[in-house]
Amino acid sequence: MTLSESHLPKHAALEQFPASEGELLIGGLRLSLLAARVGQTPFYAYDRSLISSRVSQLRAVLPGGVKLHYAMKANPMPAVVGYLAGLVDGIDVASAGELKVALDAGAKPQEISFAGPGKREAELRQAVASRVLINVESFREVAALEAISSDLGLPARVAVRVNPDFELKGSGMKMGGGPKQFGVDAEQVPLVLAEIGRAGLAFEGFHLFAGSQNLHAKAICEAQQKSYELAVRLAHDAPLPVRSLNLGGGFGIAYFPGEQPLDLAPIGDNLANLVERASTELPQASLVMELGRYLVGEAGVYVARVVDRKISRGQVFLVLDGGLHHHLAASGNFGQVIRKNYPVLIGNKVDSAETESVCVVGPLCTPLDLLADRMTLSVAQVGDFVVLLQSGAYGASASPQGFLGHPPCAEVLV
Repeated sequence: MTLSESHLPKHAALEQFPASEGELLIGGLRLSLLAARVGQTPFYAYDRSLISSRVSQLRAVLPGGVKLHYAMKANPMPAVVGYLAGLVDGIDVASAGELKVALDAGAKPQEISFAGPGKREAELRQAVASRVLINVESFREVAALEAISSDLGLPARVAVRVNPDFELKGSGMKMGGGPKQFGVDAEQVPLVLAEIGRAGLAFEGFHLFAGSQNLHAKAICEAQQKSYELAVRLAHDAPLPVRSLNLGGGFGIAYFPGEQPLDLAPIGDNLANLVERASTELPQASLVMELGRYLVGEAGVYVARVVDRKISRGQVFLVLDGGLHHHLAASGNFGQVIRKNYPVLIGNKVDSAETESVCVVGPLCTPLDLLADRMTLSVAQVGDFVVLLQSGAYGASASPQGFLGHPPCAEVLV
């Protein structure tokens, strides 16, 4: 059976993973066997077939003139980055640490871009020496890159990250519009371009990222159009022709009941129109889509084991060996304004007819360590596996694993 045929409340995420004899299958392996292979709980598992499927799905919709990049901040596990490096056209990094992972994974330096509002001088030096594209976010970075380029005898490859005068409507996290720490305000970009030209840096283009976690195709298309038109206007002040135009991403995944998966078709049509326009307005430019969560989010699960079952004044609590220190987002403490439950199931009892309302909590000594609040799940006992779906992005690396001194989780690609 598939999980979508189960008696439990349905969610689109459940369709990603089949089940066999009551157990979730991840990468074709029964959950209990995978746990034995990993050697511990808690752990994250990422299904490579689902990652490949998502990339193929995007390739079928995106026009040929658009490059697909992976924003590895979503999941920097080296095995995941190495796998995706062979599927996508480039990697976007946000630190020198991520840059090392991308280079070690075999990503081509000419297709790596480096963004972030507080790049240290040592990081800029590493980026110039690695010959990757640096998304300039301040006048200070231009001055630092001029000195580094002179010292190394290599002109830094740069694009200007633009803080646009608009934001991505309906996005879970707004990355542009209004005062922001990210990028250069659009009205200041001509001055930065003049400084780049004076410093003799190798200008290549623009990077615009208006927001993330958006499920509304219309809003994404509007942001892409505005970003493109802004880049065309700014290109008139550029010291060299635009060769790269990174329009960001923002593609969301459906985490919660009632949310609908993003409709890719209108986005593909919109990008095809922009590619056609760019052939005359920015003839040397490649358009880039930078996606993180959308590539890996639905391919991952977080697995923890029930270590205690408690009833407090009529409410059942399943206490796990893992919690918010491994999966901060699922606890609602990673950007949620109103806490909502991720899709959760008892991974070794997915077809059980016996259900109950439970609170799923972790082992930490704080009431914030809540992974599912009064959720209907199969009846679970000590030793059973609780699985959080939609966990392939912003999981282990985005969580305070050192908090309260509990053991770290494991990560596997299967």
